[in-house]
Amino acid sequence: MRRLRLAGVLLVSVLSVVLFALMGAAQAVTTGTVSSMGNDQYGQLGNGSGGSSTTPVAVAGLTNVIQIDGGREHALALRSDGTVWAWGHNQYGEVGDGTKTNRPSPVQVSGLTGVIAVETGHYYSMALKSDGSVWMWGWNKYGTLGDGTTTNRTTPVKVTGISNVTAIAGARDHTLALEADGSVWAWGDNEFGNLGIGNTTNHTTPVQVHNLANVVAIAGGRDHSLAIESDGTVWGWGWNQYGQIGDGTKGTNKLLPVQVNGLTGATMVSAGADHSMALKGDGTVWAWGQNNDGQLGDGTKTNRSTPVKVSGLANVVDIGNGRLHSLAIESDGSAWAWGLNTDGELGEGSTTNRATPVRIPGITGAFGLGGGVNYSVVLHSP
Repeated sequence: MRRLRLAGVLLVSVLSVVLFALMGAAQAVTTGTVSSMGNDQYGQLGNGSGGSSTTPVAVAGLTNVIQIDGGREHALALRSDGTVWAWGHNQYGEVGDGTKTNRPSPVQVSGLTGVIAVETGHYYSMALKSDGSVWMWGWNKYGTLGDGTTTNRTTPVKVTGISNVTAIAGARDHTLALEADGSVWAWGDNEFGNLGIGNTTNHTTPVQVHNLANVVAIAGGRDHSLAIESDGTVWGWGWNQYGQIGDGTKGTNKLLPVQVNGLTGATMVSAGADHSMALKGDGTVWAWGQNNDGQLGDGTKTNRSTPVKVSGLANVVDIGNGRLHSLAIESDGSAWAWGLNTDGELGEGSTTNRATPVRIPGITGAFGLGGGVNYSVVLHSP
């Protein structure tokens, strides 16, 4: 669940999407390879069933990758030729190869070309094509795939009712999309106000999120959502048990977007299960919500209902989250992680939780990241 992703939200930065679309195939795009770390129960490390690892291992056979994201127990990679590759858990078809067989190494997603961004949700996947259309596959119990049904899909289907999309974001059972006019659209599970429409009715096709304008970035958590408006303010809605909405309250869900307290100049947002993060234009990272495992990175395990600064980071250019851990890349290409480390998902060689960022060893030239349940993926120079 990346941010932009992902992000659900990548994990996908709207800026990256627009720039890539503008550059076109004729111009060079930064490409790399993927490393992973943590739990490999379903093949989510992508190393051919090499087993779990507390340090980075190479994802098998992937080159020329331009973007990645991590779902609950599966991962996606977008290659420079516009094809999408997936690996890991596949019980609901989230790998997208027409089967429900777990994949310990990357396989190509069926029938997708011309893709410019990918995102994952809990047990589903999504892709944004250069024509502004969105395609999804996997788990669909709550209408998460946006095709008007609740039928799981093992190959991509087109989301109905939206066009000119510039960014996408996954969550647990709901999904977000940003259109070129700055409007945000949501669909799927709405039990806690996840869709931001003032009620708790699920929707199997996109509906417009209320009370937002000129949005430039989006992200989805487990059951909450985030957006940045063009003035750099951050807005949140949905589940708020731990203060992950960031408005100074806890336990009161938000059915409509509310402004995150005290945060301006934001350029990117991301979310874990029940915590949120924002990257500011000055390269600092701010976090709020659940902090039982140190995932807010402020050196404590205290839940926060308003943003606190992540310690020990500077000149950050990208952020992301797993379920209960967090990730960042600094401008020098170093990758950092903090929070839960039960299976070595922080990649620093131990299984000790960290309440402040630690550098992931062996990774240089990092320019993309993602995570899920007890694992992480990092995109870096070959």
